[in-house]
Amino acid sequence: MSMEALHAKKEREIPEWKKKVVAELEEYFKTYPVVGIADLTGMPTKQLQLIRKKFRKHIVFKVAKKNLILLAAERAGVDKEKIEKYITGSTMLLFTKMNPFKMAQLIEKEKVPVPAKPGQVADKEIVIPEGDTGITPGPMLSVFGKLRIPYEIRKGTVYVKKDTVVAKPGDTISTDLAGLLQQLGIMPFEVGLKLVAVYDSGVIIPREDLLVDLEEFKNDVIAAAREALGLAAEIVYLPVPEAIETALVTAEQAIRAIAGETGFLTSDVAEYVIGKAASEALALIAALGDKAKELGIEEVPVAAPAAAPAAEAAAEEEKKEEEEEKEEEKEVDLSEGLGGLFGF
Repeated sequence: MSMEALHAKKEREIPEWKKKVVAELEEYFKTYPVVGIADLTGMPTKQLQLIRKKFRKHIVFKVAKKNLILLAAERAGVDKEKIEKYITGSTMLLFTKMNPFKMAQLIEKEKVPVPAKPGQVADKEIVIPEGDTGITPGPMLSVFGKLRIPYEIRKGTVYVKKDTVVAKPGDTISTDLAGLLQQLGIMPFEVGLKLVAVYDSGVIIPREDLLVDLEEFKNDVIAAAREALGLAAEIVYLPVPEAIETALVTAEQAIRAIAGETGFLTSDVAEYVIGKAASEALALIAALGDKAKELGIEEVPVAAPAAAPAAEAAAEEEKKEEEEEKEEEKEVDLSEGLGGLFGF
């Protein structure tokens, strides 16, 4: 039998429902740029139904076998090698046009706490908190002993004396620990749809890159914006109005500082310069201590209050001079106008 005949026979042997699944998935791969790959291991059916119902307007959920998913992806022009390693066990695909990071955040929020079971592996620290457990003394005391939880009996119940770590990430939950956690109402595990990766327009984004700490990201953006504004202000980058404002304030502060150091007086900086001199004089007198009295410096100079009237007087004088200059300019303009009119 020729290869063509074998291929034709194989095509005929494919069940119709599989062809339908592949065709449907192929169409979804072509229609939606973002495809989430989720692991359904341990996912309760009821919880899955609630998630599908909540996001059905924005996400198409599809469960299929690995070989059918890869065949549909290949037919749709998707690089199946990029997604193949993430499709293991029971897999669900999430087809959407949402931002992949937004989708990941929404799906992650849908997890619910569940009790620990013997044999489970802890994915985070499990802590028994300090306080009254409500458990009466009896057989359970041996469990506290085995788990090395410090306790004492208070008012007829077991009291945990301090917060105690009873499991670390990677530890296997024992039967005793699972029973104790259940009695204390502690549910250390969460169950939900676990996104292992997202395929976004040819780019694969693994789980560790999907779950972004939004608060940390926000703080990083704010810090970057401040640094950018500082740089823009330093080079006086004109297209950024905020940078110009900051640069002007910085320049004004620099001018005041230079004027204060050199003692250069103008109406704008007189108050600052005189106030700075007064502050330095006060500091000098304080540093001299009793020596100031020996030198005849007993009165504390009050230079700062006088700075304001001095500055006002200087400003008034400058304003008067400007008005006189304007009057002279008007007289010149008037004489030139008359000369042009009468020819002299």
